Amino acid sequence: MMLKLSKTYIKKVFYSLGIEIRKVENYGHSYPRDFMYGCLYQAAKNGLQPKTIVDVGAANGTPALYQIFPEAKHILVEPLEEFSSDLEQIVSQLKKAEYIAAAASNQTGTTVINVHPDLVGSSIYQEEEDSDVNGFDRIVPTVTLDEICTNAVEPFLIKIDAQGAEIDVLTGGLQTLKKTECVILEVSLFNFFKGAPVFDECIDFMKERGFVVYDIFDLKYRLLDGAMSQIDIAFVPEKSELRKFHFYATREQRKKQNQRLKKSVGK
Repeated sequence: MMLKLSKTYIKKVFYSLGIEIRKVENYGHSYPRDFMYGCLYQAAKNGLQPKTIVDVGAANGTPALYQIFPEAKHILVEPLEEFSSDLEQIVSQLKKAEYIAAAASNQTGTTVINVHPDLVGSSIYQEEEDSDVNGFDRIVPTVTLDEICTNAVEPFLIKIDAQGAEIDVLTGGLQTLKKTECVILEVSLFNFFKGAPVFDECIDFMKERGFVVYDIFDLKYRLLDGAMSQIDIAFVPEKSELRKFHFYATREQRKKQNQRLKKSVGK
């Protein structure tokens, strides 16, 4: 009893500091699945091996992509000059990499981006908020995914964090999508960005192009009331090798799980 009380007390102390302690059940898959690294590790372990990775909205880098797929070519796409030194350094450290100083969009040309005070939230869409969040306007060049990947080696992994412009980016890469094994999108659950798509619209868009949800991670919650605000979703083709099995477990795995559950009864 004293041990249980001690564990409960420790959990409460950490929780008061904003840290949640819980047992991670990963079923032998080595890494927690709350973040991109765990998602990509599991997918790579089961056969995901892109030759080219396009990181749209790279900001100051996406380490999980480089760590899990060090042999792939990495194309970092980022319109804000404030991140240029970080991205140039990353490119110099990777085996095969390229940095494109532009915003990925549905057409080539220029667009106006709202440069936010925090930089990472910058978007071509304005936010529905009574604050200085929208920052100031800046004209930046645009390029399409299809242009970026014209001479790149397939298959592709596309990661897009464009603050509401995800479907705009994908619309400029419909040919590239046909050669893509995984798409990672940051998706909003509220209409934070004026005129931008939200969760159900992104799901429908991907479904119409043959992609389904494979994993969900990096859940974010809004300051206003703690409601879930954005999530990262990994999509794969419906007929992907990652989805070739449609049963829950092997006979042995099920047996071991049943044994664990039986032991936990009454504790």
